[in-house]
Amino acid sequence: MSPFYCSILLLSLLPHLPTAQDQPAHSRFEYKYSFKRPHVTLPDGTLPFWDKYGDAIASPDEVRLVPSLKLHSGSMWTIHNASFPHWEVEVSFRIAGHGRQGAEGLALWYTKEPGRLGPVYGSADFWDGVGIIFDTYDKDHKDNNPAILIVGNNGELSYDHASDGSSQALGSCMYDFRNTIRPFRAKIRYYRRTLRVSVFKGLSPSNDVFELCAEVQNMVIPSSGYFGISAATGIIADDHDVLSFLTYSLSRTWQESPVSQIPDSEKEKFEKEFEEFQKELDKNIQDFQKEHPKQDDDAFESEGQRELDMILGGQNRVLEELKVLKGRLSMTVEEQKRFRVNLSGSAANETTTVKKEQVEDKLKDAVNGIRELLVKVQELKGNIVKVAEKAKDLHPSPSSNFTEDFSMIKKNLQSLVKTSGSTHNLPCPTSTDHSSCLTSGIFITFLLLQIICSVFYLLFSSKKDCGTKKVY
Repeated sequence: MSPFYCSILLLSLLPHLPTAQDQPAHSRFEYKYSFKRPHVTLPDGTLPFWDKYGDAIASPDEVRLVPSLKLHSGSMWTIHNASFPHWEVEVSFRIAGHGRQGAEGLALWYTKEPGRLGPVYGSADFWDGVGIIFDTYDKDHKDNNPAILIVGNNGELSYDHASDGSSQALGSCMYDFRNTIRPFRAKIRYYRRTLRVSVFKGLSPSNDVFELCAEVQNMVIPSSGYFGISAATGIIADDHDVLSFLTYSLSRTWQESPVSQIPDSEKEKFEKEFEEFQKELDKNIQDFQKEHPKQDDDAFESEGQRELDMILGGQNRVLEELKVLKGRLSMTVEEQKRFRVNLSGSAANETTTVKKEQVEDKLKDAVNGIRELLVKVQELKGNIVKVAEKAKDLHPSPSSNFTEDFSMIKKNLQSLVKTSGSTHNLPCPTSTDHSSCLTSGIFITFLLLQIICSVFYLLFSSKKDCGTKKVY
């Protein structure tokens, strides 16, 4: 290709190449118009700098604009009015559902007044500003959903629901952002009357690589407005969760940033305060110099003296450490000597100590055995005493009964002998009755019977006592 044609091609591409003036040089994070997980809400459950409307539910990790319920809507809007003319918003959300086709969808707003609630994806119609719509429901049956649309309005137009806003869209692209594995990320930048919508595909290892979706040039929107995000469901229900909403103010130089643009009244106030602080600082310095006059240079040590002192201090510390080490070495030597003496003595008396230990062990075993035997004998003696006491309580001894019976028999015999002696010379009385006197044969037989009964009684009682002793 000739150089002439190359120059013509480069000149034709120049209008389409991005210039340095189109890129902002300064970007400032605006925390009053942002939120991000995992600290979306405060500990008390409130969402700082934002208001919720409708069915929106805020949690520490996300804001659920609409749950998976039919015919519901919710939105959230910033409390403060954004006064910076150029801005950039990076939003991360998730739209998920079980159906093949999605519900109404989600919309991001920048309007002059907050839309709060309404029929346009959960926000009010006839808005003054711009809306970036993420549509998931195909109402016109043209298979052009899910889609991202840029719809502007000056407060006099009504949103065209029948055509899914395609007739009013200033720019659009088709992208499947429903039921994604990771949260969907989009970046909306308005800088120098150019609105650009970019999406993050996640195919690059870099976390800041976005692909252009749609761009609208020469777009005029309110110089100040409110940021908002809303969602709605129709006859099909999806979960619409917003994970982060990060807002940045853009400027070409630092002087153009809203922070640097301070009103004249505040500038004068700050200058007066600075002068007062400077005067007070000078006064404090003078007072300090008066209280602490400057001394001569000879009163202070030189750098060489300071170095010598440092070397001397280091050598003193080394000497102290050497002394401690010497003491520990001497203690170690003494311990080794003592251990060597003990080893030599134990080697000489090894046999005698073994025998002595064996004899002492046997004596200890014998003494312990005798003590155990005495304890057992004492226990046996106590058991015998207890058995004897129980035997006396249950069966009294029959010796007392036997002596009483024997004494009664003796008395009876003595009385009979006396009566027989007294009546020995008397004649046997005669009587008409058939009674007769006691003869000696009858007495002897009676005595033998009584002796036999007593013997049987003694034998029976002795057997009974042996039975009771066996039981105990």
